[in-house]
Order: sequence, then C-alpha cells, then structure tokens
Amino acid sequence: QVQLIESGGGLVQAGESLRLSCVASGRTISGYFMGWFRQAPGKEREFVGAISPSTTTTYYADSVKGRFTISRDNAKKTVYLQMNSLRPDDTAVYFCARGFGGRSTSAYDVWGQGTQVTVST
Repeated sequence: QVQLIESGGGLVQAGESLRLSCVASGRTISGYFMGWFRQAPGKEREFVGAISPSTTTTYYADSVKGRFTISRDNAKKTVYLQMNSLRPDDTAVYFCARGFGGRSTSAYDVWGQGTQVTVST
C-alpha cells in the first residue's frame, strides 16, 4: 500500500513562506490527482488545492489562490505545496491526499498524517 508523509511545517510570521513536501512510499502516485487540505481548530477539513496526474492542471481554493502553488515530481513520488504571503488564518494542520480529483475529501482515498503550520502576527 502507499503511505504519504508530509513535512516542512513550522512556526512562521505573517508574510513569510513555507514549502510543504509530501513523499509517497510504496506504489507510485503518477496516475492520481494529489490534493492538499487543511484543518484548523474548530473547523472542518477544507480543500486547499489539487494537481492532476499529468501536472497540466492545478486548481485552488479562493482563499489561497495567487499565494499557494502545487507542484509534483512523480519520479520522486513527491508533491509540494509552496505557501507564500502566509496569513494567521492559514494556521492549520495540512494534509496531502491521493485520489481522483475535485474539492471534496470523499474523492481521496489515501491521506498523510498531517503537518502543523502556525502563522503568527
């Protein structure tokens, strides 16, 4: 089976940047959409963005559009989330996921353990 492991989270100040990585072990991820989601305290898990298997299509939540960028390196079995101009309301646990695309958590069948991103004022 495939396992996803996120890394790169941490504590930063508003306006700074982070790059999250999601490394897959085992089976390849090249045939799947890869998504990023986040969950803040007291809120449901929300869609951040996704990238298609071919890498030709990406789409994002309005809240992060223009600030976050998803990329992937299928040879390295790795997906990245570049986060720029971070805001305090970006604070959440960030999850990567493998699935069939779209903005719903139900379309993704494998999830990482999450990595904490905290943005201070």
